[in-house]
Amino acid sequence: MSIAQPAWNFEQDPTSEAMDETSFNLRAYFDRMDDTKLRQYSSRWADTELMEWDGNFKSDGSLLLPCSEREVDVDEYRRVIAQCVAYRDRVRS
Repeated sequence: MSIAQPAWNFEQDPTSEAMDETSFNLRAYFDRMDDTKLRQYSSRWADTELMEWDGNFKSDGSLLLPCSEREVDVDEYRRVIAQCVAYRDRVRS
């Protein structure tokens, strides 16, 4: 059984930010997020609402992101998901 590749390529979208393995993994994580779910995201949610909506946050408040060299906290998650939403809006049009 193979894993379906996402229709998106946010992982490889050019950015001026310094990228490490975790940065690419987080972008790939968002590439695999269903578009319907991503469109539900609200920047107005409290951290607890965001963590519940995503469903992959650990009890210490960091995202469960396998094969990553560092933790992803809510602030980084919010910053990168906002970039992902903008990416998809640009690619979709």
